[in-house]
Amino acid sequence: MLSYTQELDEAKGFGDVFEVVRRAVKNVLGEYRAGMSLFLVELPPQVGAFHEVGTNVIVMNRMLLTMVSERTKTRREANAFTFSLLLHEYLHALGHLDEREVRGLVYRVSKEALGEEHEATAMAIHGPLTLFPDIMWSRPPPHVESFEVVKDFDRSNQSYIA
Repeated sequence: MLSYTQELDEAKGFGDVFEVVRRAVKNVLGEYRAGMSLFLVELPPQVGAFHEVGTNVIVMNRMLLTMVSERTKTRREANAFTFSLLLHEYLHALGHLDEREVRGLVYRVSKEALGEEHEATAMAIHGPLTLFPDIMWSRPPPHVESFEVVKDFDRSNQSYIA
């Protein structure tokens, strides 16, 4: 069986990263939720993602993801960033609403699943843009008024293996 770190390093999309998030949370906290959906929308760069209470939706900032992907040197960095955002919002979806509590849980899950030295654990301590500090001051790409539903995100709903 692959380690969480190896699985995250080899993840090729949102669904792969989310599977690592979900299994890490289940292992560390004993909590689980199926039926999640992921939307990508254009948001200001200071908003990485959000979960609206009472829904099964995580919304991620497509513009920010594009800016991060342009700056990453490795898939590991990009996946660590995605892991950090998805983990934070998944914890909200599990009912953890207090931001301070969620930040502590993000650190705990990241450290126990990936180790103290992993980029995602550093992001849990210093914020998700710790590897990309220039993003907050860079000019964002043009704003687009649309959203995208990510297919094959939550595989717990599938009754077959594709």
